[in-house]
Amino acid sequence: MKSSKASSYIPKSPVHIECNIEKTLDVLGGKWAFLVIRELFNGTLRFGELQRRIPNVSPRALTSTLRHLEEQGVLERKVFPTVPVTVEYTLTPKGQDLHVICHEMKLWAARWT
Repeated sequence: MKSSKASSYIPKSPVHIECNIEKTLDVLGGKWAFLVIRELFNGTLRFGELQRRIPNVSPRALTSTLRHLEEQGVLERKVFPTVPVTVEYTLTPKGQDLHVICHEMKLWAARWT
């Protein structure tokens, strides 16, 4: 996905919102997705930086989560031709739009856990 295309996209304003959380959960995927997204709210990160910031995530689980979020258009992967290859991950506007959901989840956890 090209950056210029992602930044020019204007999300539609839904007239009717379906009561279907499953669509959101399908986009986000597994249990590590919100933690990856939370870390990327602070800016672009490399794979190793994400792995250090998310305790207990295996390289395999992190790779799978990053691939899924990229396929869903939540984050963008940029590869630099260095030795070894450098890969950076950045949230797309679609990913940035999840900030409100993450904030509400933090509030809920503060109240109830």
